[in-house]
Amino acid sequence: MEITLGQICSLQPKYTSSNTPDMQERGHLIRSVLAGELRSRLPSLRKAFDSVFDDLAVEGSDGIGRKTEAPWVRIFSKAMSPTPREGFYLVIHFAADGSAVFITVGCGSTIWRGGDLRPVSDDELKTRTSWARLIVQQKWKSLIPFDDKIFLGAKAQLPRTFEKATGFAKRIAASELNTTDLDLLLFRAAERLNEIYLAQIEQRDLSPGDQSADEISIIAKPLRNRAGKQGRGLTAKERQVIERHAMTLAIKHLSINGYESQDTSATKSFDILAKRAGEELLVEVKGTTSDFCDSVLMTKNEVNLHRAHKGSTGLIIVSKIRLSRDNGEPTATGGEIEALLGWDIDEWTSDPIAFQVSRKSNGSIARNQIIQHPNRARLQFYSANKHN
Repeated sequence: MEITLGQICSLQPKYTSSNTPDMQERGHLIRSVLAGELRSRLPSLRKAFDSVFDDLAVEGSDGIGRKTEAPWVRIFSKAMSPTPREGFYLVIHFAADGSAVFITVGCGSTIWRGGDLRPVSDDELKTRTSWARLIVQQKWKSLIPFDDKIFLGAKAQLPRTFEKATGFAKRIAASELNTTDLDLLLFRAAERLNEIYLAQIEQRDLSPGDQSADEISIIAKPLRNRAGKQGRGLTAKERQVIERHAMTLAIKHLSINGYESQDTSATKSFDILAKRAGEELLVEVKGTTSDFCDSVLMTKNEVNLHRAHKGSTGLIIVSKIRLSRDNGEPTATGGEIEALLGWDIDEWTSDPIAFQVSRKSNGSIARNQIIQHPNRARLQFYSANKHN
């Protein structure tokens, strides 16, 4: 593999957007030779991944139509990253002047937001790559050996986007390819990608609101191609465990701050009635595995309550709850509390993400049904009126 990488580096200074013989050779090396060498390593790289990620694949690109300054080859889970625009993946980049190869873990330029794929801004890319680094640092306490800055030195905009979308990187000088243990670096990068994938399965990269919006989107559009969402999300039982854990932490937090709490989650449009020295607060509790908490999902009744009782309600978000599944039974631990007491819901934005659309009940619709589907409509009419 080091020979192939060296050959690609030697062709980088000869870059042109036209399909010259040099660029044809580079394309062959990227899409066929290097991709094939990485595919032959997938059996050993699979040992770095949880068994749920049994769909690892390899693909390479040197440009669509016109040639690109920054060719790449990536290793990815088909479920977690069905296209280069989605999810995280291990990717090999090349400096434009051929001076170096970068083994990296980066992300695509789109994200699930409000139930749909949307473009990622530079700020969002920064947030996503920072989150990926956080996941790795929590596990290994350091980014080493992937603590190098990626700089491709290309003139076009796309390679600069690649740089922004890189979570962490290891730079290998072209002159050092023969003396570097490339297989070990690939395995270490794969281990880190696996950790990111596991965090994504628990939806730690999505805000609570986007987690809920995604579930609603699945219900509303079950036939939509959602390959990138396979295996992601929590079961109903896991969500219940998280909510109970969040309620426990919220009640404890309120007690520390002098409130007596009554659990009303089963009977009211709020979760806790908190009382202190004649003051009453109607408190909503949201528990989540998410590391981002800039949105939550609320029902129409919950929104109306917070507006009708503005100043006398609260929102407690318990984030970063961790799940363990020992012996198949989920348990929740940890969690960070953000208590917004006396919360003003109108300081936040409220976006409709789903509607219940009901058929109007009137005589004209019934008559139209009889005309269009006489047998079925008569049966429906009889079933509705036979007891009258």
